[in-house]
Amino acid sequence: MAPLAPVVPTRGKGRLLFFLGPAALVSVGYMDPGNWATDLEGGARFGYQLLWVLVVSNIFALLLQTLATRLGAVTGLDLAQACRTAYSKPVSRVLWILAELAIIACDLAEVLGSAIALNLLFGLPLIWGALLTALDAFLILALQRYGVRVREAIIIALIFTIAVCLGIELWVIKPDAREIATGFFPRLNADSLYIAIGILGATVMPHNLYLHSALVKTREIEPTYAGKKEALRAYFVDTFIALNAALLINAAILILSAAVFASRNIPVTDIREAYHLLTPLLGTAAASTLFAVALLAAGQSSTITGTLAGQIVLEGFVNLRLPPLLRRMVTRLSALVPAVGALAFFGEQSILPLLVGSQVVLSLQLPFAVVPLTRLTSSSALMGKFMNRPLIKVLAVICAVLIITANGALIARVFLEWEHSSMFTGFLMALVVSCAVLLLAWISLVPLRVVQRKDFGEIGVS
Repeated sequence: MAPLAPVVPTRGKGRLLFFLGPAALVSVGYMDPGNWATDLEGGARFGYQLLWVLVVSNIFALLLQTLATRLGAVTGLDLAQACRTAYSKPVSRVLWILAELAIIACDLAEVLGSAIALNLLFGLPLIWGALLTALDAFLILALQRYGVRVREAIIIALIFTIAVCLGIELWVIKPDAREIATGFFPRLNADSLYIAIGILGATVMPHNLYLHSALVKTREIEPTYAGKKEALRAYFVDTFIALNAALLINAAILILSAAVFASRNIPVTDIREAYHLLTPLLGTAAASTLFAVALLAAGQSSTITGTLAGQIVLEGFVNLRLPPLLRRMVTRLSALVPAVGALAFFGEQSILPLLVGSQVVLSLQLPFAVVPLTRLTSSSALMGKFMNRPLIKVLAVICAVLIITANGALIARVFLEWEHSSMFTGFLMALVVSCAVLLLAWISLVPLRVVQRKDFGEIGVS
């Protein structure tokens, strides 16, 4: 069975329920181990100050994931396929490489998160835990035999596990609601910028845009204006529920860290520190166990959706279909090499920097998915009556500009920190930034190659 085989449609009152589900798979990416790292460090270092970053990032995510569902539901093309259609071959190949890097960065967080959870629960050394995560490829293969509804049910069960574990933690902590409220007032400084960018990259993940635009095709949509409009309304409800659930989970992690660690001026430089400190600080061993179980559930659920995203990106950009097991092993090995290498050469203290750094990489890659998505969904030739309205287009452009500006500020900070480095390092960094700016300008300004055929719904290339 194909990994994205359509679900049989239903009628009557169950019609809305028929469309629910794709966003649950996508929301997993918003609560993976990379999110845990940025939320824990942000809460421990800055208390509740970065809660507003989570809220703003969630608003960005809701807008962009909604655009992704519109693209897939209206055109029948996922974002990767649409990019291959609308851009020249060299440009689409570069976008493909960047998307693959984002998936590897996300998988790196899953490897480290699962290895940490296995270490905490069973005492398994981190390197062996990281290597053991390669076996989850066989779990993915086993799930391929079942329909998309079964995968969605498993993911929802894992999300529920995370939510229950964190809910119990917060019930034990009983954080001050008035102090939490102060975190919703925007404030940022040079020290918190890096973590804020990491939170943005961990929340609005580029591979999720490719994934969501493909998952909506697992429901058979009536090829009429009314049918597509009905589907888009249902997908918005699905996305709104799932992403706000993810927001609550991320906020719970940050609040947990702020209430337990920041209030006691205890820095957290390793997720395992948070685990070991929870028991003596809260007075119950169950707190640490629940923390580890939730982390393991986050890593495993992200593994399932990361594999699907990898298949979609590869097939969409290159039109190449690999067996799921092979595709999973290639992605996992690409993440295992830096993970095991860092653990072997730099020790276990490299875990948190790797996790946070992987989320910053995701943020840096995000504009190269957001800009094409905004342009494609704003194309009347591609979207017809469902093209972005002026207000939505303006909001999407503002979202893209803010993401690019935030990334630019981070790059400027890194450049200033490296100003005393070697000339070669400075030249290399300037070259990479220049290439990125030129690519962004190209995908933003060059006319798309999409043309409208006589029968809307048949998408072609000029």
